[in-house]
Amino acid sequence: MTRTARDMMTEGCQCVGENETVLQAAEKLAGLNVGGLPICGEDERLKGMLTDRDIVVKVLAQGKDPRSTTAGELGEGTPTWVSADASEEEVLQSMRDHEIRRLPVIDQDKRLVGIIAQADVAQTLSESRTGAVVEAISAAPPNN
Repeated sequence: MTRTARDMMTEGCQCVGENETVLQAAEKLAGLNVGGLPICGEDERLKGMLTDRDIVVKVLAQGKDPRSTTAGELGEGTPTWVSADASEEEVLQSMRDHEIRRLPVIDQDKRLVGIIAQADVAQTLSESRTGAVVEAISAAPPNN
């Protein structure tokens, strides 16, 4: 059986709304005990990713107010994602190519249906494959 992104992902992934403040996003990250969440628009479509590191580097360190800065302001460029039907190899290649630790999973309607994190890779793959992926995506500073 060939594994797909849907088989590897954590379902029920929560989003930070693009109009939510960074403070609200930080509270959500803390409450869920995670380091990053997708930023979703009012149309429920993926707008970007927000990490705890983004909050520190792009808001706090620059003297911005986390009570008025929105999560959407931190979503830069086109977010990296993978189709729910993507193969295991496509998932791993995307994580390696983009050096990302969290990969949003999108369905046919372009709606977020889950996320694949390093922990999901570790639980799904052999130790040697997991090690190779973690090594490849850990070579650079975290993107998400």
